[in-house]
Amino acid sequence: MGGSSLTHRDETRRLQITGGSTYILSLPKRWITQNQLTKGSALLVHEEEDGSLSIIPSKLTKPEKQDEAFIRVSAVDKPEAVTRKAVAAYLVGYNTLHVKAQGQQQLSSRLRNYLKNFARHFLVGTEIVTDTPTDLVLQVLLNYPELSVQSALRRMAIITASMHKDAVAALKNLDYTAAKAVIETDNEVDRFNLYIIRLLKLAVSKPSILKEIGLNSAKHCLGYRLITKSIERTADHATKIAENVLTLKEKVSDEFTDKIEKMSEMAIGMFEDAIEALFKGDFNLAETVIEKISQIVKLEKDAVAVSHKFGAEEIASLSLLIESIRRTAEYASDIAEIVLNMNVESVIG
Repeated sequence: MGGSSLTHRDETRRLQITGGSTYILSLPKRWITQNQLTKGSALLVHEEEDGSLSIIPSKLTKPEKQDEAFIRVSAVDKPEAVTRKAVAAYLVGYNTLHVKAQGQQQLSSRLRNYLKNFARHFLVGTEIVTDTPTDLVLQVLLNYPELSVQSALRRMAIITASMHKDAVAALKNLDYTAAKAVIETDNEVDRFNLYIIRLLKLAVSKPSILKEIGLNSAKHCLGYRLITKSIERTADHATKIAENVLTLKEKVSDEFTDKIEKMSEMAIGMFEDAIEALFKGDFNLAETVIEKISQIVKLEKDAVAVSHKFGAEEIASLSLLIESIRRTAEYASDIAEIVLNMNVESVIG
């Protein structure tokens, strides 16, 4: 309880000891009667984050959510719509996803292939355990400790940083193959994004698994969710850089490449520092990331000025490319701000 005052519903009771080693606490008779409890009734004793205990009658505890989700499919349902339902079930924590045809109907081969392909590419830890004309079953087999929130987030960030660097290198060398590889790699980031969202949703609904997924406090779930979104958006901009490289018909000038490389190095450096600040809980490092935004603005102006020396078609692609690098820096700053909020206790009295 906050403060020192007690309400009419509060009582002070003293801890007693019995048998030399067992501590007991008597409960108010009014509360026992109100909850229709008797000798032998089951009670849930839950330790809160602040160290206090909650005592809950078993009849008031929420039953465990069913572990299986059943998705009924009609002949008119589109594969994309069915997949969205499956993803929603995956995100809220179901471990078995049954996709079943209604009535005497069958699942179309197009639907089954679409779903299987999506599961393989986007749903981490998911295997196809049943595949028949009427029933497709996806099973999530990965245990939480095998891939914690931090581990998945770090891998997601490493892939994203690599995508950005490879996209800028593809610009310098006008390497279409490398640019296409960056675009394809975006699927990996999306996989980890969905997986982390799944873990965070589970943590909010079932605080008991916080330690299993690698978190110390539920209050950080929102911060991690926002950071995950910023990383996913950063990967999207790396993809956009690569897509704009594919529109170019010839190499850009060394002058422009130099400007872009300087801007890119600072932007992705900010991103990597923001992620490092997150894992180290480093308030000061996060602060330095935010302070670099003004430098990015200057580098952007220099790159835009040089881009105007190209033809109209090239200017359009290069302008979008420059914007994506700036957005990378801005997302890094967003991540750093969240890190500040998560670690503000380290710098205040």
